[in-house]
Amino acid sequence: MSHRSRATASFPSARIPSSSGGLPVEVSLIAQLGHGAGSQLIAAALLRQKAHVDFVDELDEPSAKLAGTHFEQGDATSLYTFAVGAKGHPFHRHAGHRIFTAVSGSAGAQLRFSMATPDELAADPANFLRALRYIDIPPDSLFTVRFGGGTWHQFSPLRAHSGHPAFFALSCHTNELGGDLPESLRRQVMANEATIPSLTELLPENVLALIEGTPADRLHVPTVALTLEAAPGSMQGTMCDFARRFFGVARSALARLRRAGGFMRESEGHQTVIEMNIPAADSMLHEQFADRFHHQDSFLLTLEDNQSQGPKASVLLASLLDGFLHNPPVGVSRMMTLRNILVRPLGLRTSPLGCPVSSLLAKPDRHVFAGRFPVLDQRVDKDDTYAQVILGADDKHLMFRSCVGLRVVDGRVDVTLGTRVRCKNLFGHVYIRLIDRVHRRYVSPAMLRKAAEHAFASQPAADMVLPGAVHA
Repeated sequence: MSHRSRATASFPSARIPSSSGGLPVEVSLIAQLGHGAGSQLIAAALLRQKAHVDFVDELDEPSAKLAGTHFEQGDATSLYTFAVGAKGHPFHRHAGHRIFTAVSGSAGAQLRFSMATPDELAADPANFLRALRYIDIPPDSLFTVRFGGGTWHQFSPLRAHSGHPAFFALSCHTNELGGDLPESLRRQVMANEATIPSLTELLPENVLALIEGTPADRLHVPTVALTLEAAPGSMQGTMCDFARRFFGVARSALARLRRAGGFMRESEGHQTVIEMNIPAADSMLHEQFADRFHHQDSFLLTLEDNQSQGPKASVLLASLLDGFLHNPPVGVSRMMTLRNILVRPLGLRTSPLGCPVSSLLAKPDRHVFAGRFPVLDQRVDKDDTYAQVILGADDKHLMFRSCVGLRVVDGRVDVTLGTRVRCKNLFGHVYIRLIDRVHRRYVSPAMLRKAAEHAFASQPAADMVLPGAVHA
């Protein structure tokens, strides 16, 4: 048997055309992992696959359905994992075409394909052997495979009796209804109850008997060997393969000793805070420093209101103010600690809270909101759907006023935080210029977001985009 080798600058690939005009077999070698990593990965993945709720172990091809079809949304795809163990699995075919990505074990894998059609098998079972082609995959390798429906295939370890699995794969069925499916199987697919075994057709008995009765040394099958680190059959490749098998045994054993499964962390995500160009028209902020101010900002956070008979705006606003006090952003708190150290020698006002709401820590004076929050002014409309308060303080270098508002409207809650600053001297102008960017981009949005998380812990966020607004 003649051999020809050639180098390639890209992914080593093999292609087996279809004699009947169908889709070809296409295999590409993508990358090679560390010594023994393939069998280690497969051992760990097999433990997780076995624990999956949709695990199936039939036809020497254990599998699990990760994602089923969604025909109601026009999606006929499914996603599976499957594995081929150390003994390989039987020749079979599927009605629909297949695409999968796999990692080979530490002994490599052999992919066997026959493009013989049903008519050719009916005419002569030996046509199966005449159409047989092999593609060899090296150990510990990432590779891809694509072939059309009706293609007979069998996968096994490249080295028989090695004890290493052939590969573990992630398979995308691009159309579960593809091909000539029997009506009973079609109904099963439509009910999203299909499995890899149910979609599998084994070889006819007469062809299987022919294969089993033909000694391996009489099969001279055209073969393409794909490699990455060394040419196929070279001394370097042989030594590397031996080392990979050795390390694969140890690493796979270690993987089986470790805890199976994984972890999952869920987060509701950050609510989107939007910086508005100007405060809302009915915001009390317009009444503050109306004749002269040197800085102004306004931020909006919109949340879903899932309570059809929910609390009044004034009640929700009290919860929001409580959130400013008891759920400040860690980063802002650290910044305020540093700021207090720097400005204390200058005799400036200090507070552990960010400037927009720091006056919430002051002693109650004339105005108190909800019986406990010191404010400069407050307003609640007659229907209690819009409540707002004015916070603020005066310092040596500047004066600030902040408006915290909450509006319940059309099944949602709009929360706003706006600030105006009037500078009293040159230092005030320099100070506000230095902190302007971090105040707009981080301090105010973060404080509003964390306060809302505290006040609306059970309320999912809803992003809102306003014309002419920029995201903070």
